[in-house]
Amino acid sequence: MEEQNNSGAVNPEEQPKPAPRPAPARPGTALWLKIIAGLYALSLIAAFSVINRADAARKTKPKDLDLSKLTGLAKSKKDAVAVIPLYGAISQGSSSRSWDRGSQQIAKRISTMAARKEIKAIVLDINSPGGTVGSVQEIYSAIMKAKAETKKPFIARFGEVSASGGYYVAAACDKIVAQPGTITGSIGVIFSVSNFEGLMKKVGYRSEVIKSGKFKDIGSAMREMTPEEHKLLQGMIDDSYDQFVTAVSQGRKMPVEKVKLLADGRIFTGRQGKDVGLVDSLGDLQDAIDQAGEMGGLGKNPRVVSDTDPFENLMSLVDSKLSLLGTKSVTETFDIAPSLEYRWTGK
Repeated sequence: MEEQNNSGAVNPEEQPKPAPRPAPARPGTALWLKIIAGLYALSLIAAFSVINRADAARKTKPKDLDLSKLTGLAKSKKDAVAVIPLYGAISQGSSSRSWDRGSQQIAKRISTMAARKEIKAIVLDINSPGGTVGSVQEIYSAIMKAKAETKKPFIARFGEVSASGGYYVAAACDKIVAQPGTITGSIGVIFSVSNFEGLMKKVGYRSEVIKSGKFKDIGSAMREMTPEEHKLLQGMIDDSYDQFVTAVSQGRKMPVEKVKLLADGRIFTGRQGKDVGLVDSLGDLQDAIDQAGEMGGLGKNPRVVSDTDPFENLMSLVDSKLSLLGTKSVTETFDIAPSLEYRWTGK
């Protein structure tokens, strides 16, 4: 316990000492504070000056500055014409896989390109002698559907050959551009059947067929065709031919009677085709692209997009060359079944 004097007072030595006074500020510290405050004030003045100039520029912008034109200019750089190649014999293909070639993939490509907003027109670059009826009509239907849904123009461009089924596809397009020497036409249908009966007898081979009806093995290469079978197949040919003539009549806005005068299987050059109304104009691929650009509102020399790959282009080129030589395409080499075709088979 603390010792106290008789009067109860605390010992003076134990009383609390007063707090020390802060040391006076150095002259250098005050100077730096003034400099910082001055710089802050200058930055505020500069900021207000920039704001005032920007506001004055906004109020005095030229009245003839049309931002919509600038927007349209930026948009036009993105918009384009799509070029879709259709090379070689047209067939359905062995599967629907994206890397395989066939009418399914071409039809899907047409639908996909037409659905893209930046695509304003589509050019079909055709170099084909045609193909099977079903596969040709699949591509034709894809074009007609895309046109109905998107209202976008389609232009067909003919290369070396665009005959029979190649022309059937082009009939769905709004315009057709061909080279003067392009082979086109061949409007018609063919069903080819081989007969090895004589050869099989020479080598001692005989085929025995058990069937549920007399027409079940129609088109067999092991025997001669009967008159009834010939009549049945001719009926199929006539019906498919009528579908072809109707498609050309509607697409070219040409009377059926006039189409039939041209639809006896004959072929034309591009220039002859133009003279009889099967072709709209003569030119190359760039001419077709320019025409597509104008019809799509982009003008001449528009931006071009394509979704093909080098491997497909190589396979298409091989098929087109084999087709021109009268040889089956790579995908048809081992397919010996007869088929109904919109196809030019000349050599």
